[in-house]
Amino acid sequence: MAMSRKSKYATGNIVVSILLALGGIIMVAPLVWMLSTSLKTKESVFALPPEWIPRPAQWENYLRVWEAGPLASGIANSMIVSFSVTIIGTIASTMAAFAFAKLRLPGKNAIFIGLLAGLMIPMPTLLIPQFIMFSTIGWVDTLLPLIIPGLFGNIMMIFFLRQYLASTPDSVIEAAKIDGAGYVRIFTTMILPLIRPAIAAQFILWFMAVWNDYIGPVIYLNSPEKMTLQLVIANFNAAYAIQTDYPLIMTASVIALVPIFAIFVAFQRQIIESVALTGTKG
Repeated sequence: MAMSRKSKYATGNIVVSILLALGGIIMVAPLVWMLSTSLKTKESVFALPPEWIPRPAQWENYLRVWEAGPLASGIANSMIVSFSVTIIGTIASTMAAFAFAKLRLPGKNAIFIGLLAGLMIPMPTLLIPQFIMFSTIGWVDTLLPLIIPGLFGNIMMIFFLRQYLASTPDSVIEAAKIDGAGYVRIFTTMILPLIRPAIAAQFILWFMAVWNDYIGPVIYLNSPEKMTLQLVIANFNAAYAIQTDYPLIMTASVIALVPIFAIFVAFQRQIIESVALTGTKG
């Protein structure tokens, strides 16, 4: 009986491993194809059977892409928007989550529910009023409409961190207050180290959303030198797809993927800790 259970357990592990491997291949294949296409000629893109490893690799595509459009300014604008919004907005979101979770504020639950209720408003209904407001104050064709709203925080991050902090005993904070610690010290020395993995996970998700945002830039930005990277790539697609220059489009897409990949690698340990801690809570 024991051997039968062990054999069933081993068989189940093998099946799960095969399914996970297939799922991983399915998810990674488009990225590998994108990288492969960026190193091909226009003719070899349509070769049959498909070439996963181009021979020879056309590394000059990565030099040619910088002359095909305002890629450098697009990267700079996207970095300005993404890093300013996510760094400052994460600080604001973390402080707000701490206030909603642990501070005694009159009506804080009603305020929090009101913020969550704002998520139910469809985004398309807000686009016209926002555009009129930003146009009135002269922010159209600048990066300010993409930056300023995010500096005040992200309600989804606030919600996630608030729930994360809910399991922290209030007695720990009360003991620190009795010892003479102020809220600033409690926040910096106790709360931040405690929720650092959760902050890292939410930071990456938010950074990806801001970096890949297309709707906001296409509404507010008109000048080529003000466009973010996603708009530049969209213009590449419109201009070079007609010429079947897909290697150039994929080269720009690979370059756009590098910052997100670097952020993920930098915070991967914190993400794993966040998943592990979430699994052990409650």
